[in-house]
Amino acid sequence: MFDFLSTSFILKFLKFAAVGFSGLLVDYAFTYLFKEIFKIQKYVANSIGFTIAASTNYILNRVWTFESDNPDIALEYTEFLAISIVGLGINNLILWLIVSKFKINFYVAKFFAICVVTLWNFLANFFITFNQG
Repeated sequence: MFDFLSTSFILKFLKFAAVGFSGLLVDYAFTYLFKEIFKIQKYVANSIGFTIAASTNYILNRVWTFESDNPDIALEYTEFLAISIVGLGINNLILWLIVSKFKINFYVAKFFAICVVTLWNFLANFFITFNQG
């Protein structure tokens, strides 16, 4: 059984969070670009930003966080994206609930959605994509 409080687990989570923070910047930048500049519908713009960030996060997590040497990059990337797509669904649901039900600013709501999805993405990728558990 894997010890969730081990130094290795916590270090991987911290690395994942650092990569996630860089992804947050990519996500916000592209969401803003598509929503505010190109005037694309906000949930579509959110999905575009999220997907671009997920792709950059895969590369950084493969190389730095999980130090994967899996030769089947296509399968690994597909698993990472599938987990990210589930995360995107969770992200958009939380975003919709907070914006429509609580009338909180879109970008503030997006921050909360990202925090929840970070936990989902880390655990799913830890156990599935990079098979660390």
